[in-house]
Amino acid sequence: MTCPLCTTDAPLVSVPVSGGPADACIDICALCADPQTPADHFRPIASTMWTEDAALQVYAARTLKRLDTDWSRDLLDQLYLDDETQAWADNVAAPTDHKDSNGVPLSQGDTVVLIKDLPVKGGGFTAKRGTAVHRISLVQDNPAHIEGRVEGQRIVILTEFVKKR
Repeated sequence: MTCPLCTTDAPLVSVPVSGGPADACIDICALCADPQTPADHFRPIASTMWTEDAALQVYAARTLKRLDTDWSRDLLDQLYLDDETQAWADNVAAPTDHKDSNGVPLSQGDTVVLIKDLPVKGGGFTAKRGTAVHRISLVQDNPAHIEGRVEGQRIVILTEFVKKR
């Protein structure tokens, strides 16, 4: 298959494009998906950034911004995105100090899984190990706490007892 970003013939991997529709993903080569890939690999993006696929446009815009070379800044200046796609491209999660039990960074809206049975104070129940907590909220003033809904009740959970799914 041909990678839509770099136009090389290589096996494609599916990469989610965050900040927009929940199921948005693109199929690109493994080199384009790797943030450590040298900037020159992305030279063909000059022709492929004009695709009609909004998710691919967002990924191309973010890639050009991340590369931060003279030629990538020139291409980024030329790239026109409609207002909705531009808002999606600019919607990048800010880094936080919230990390799960394995040290993986957590973001607002992530899904986590409990790794231990947790008694819920004032709730009268125990949140069981393996329970998925969808669309978590980060407690801004305490990186050791997140909030989520378990059994219909909003609770505070210590990040040391969850792993990101």
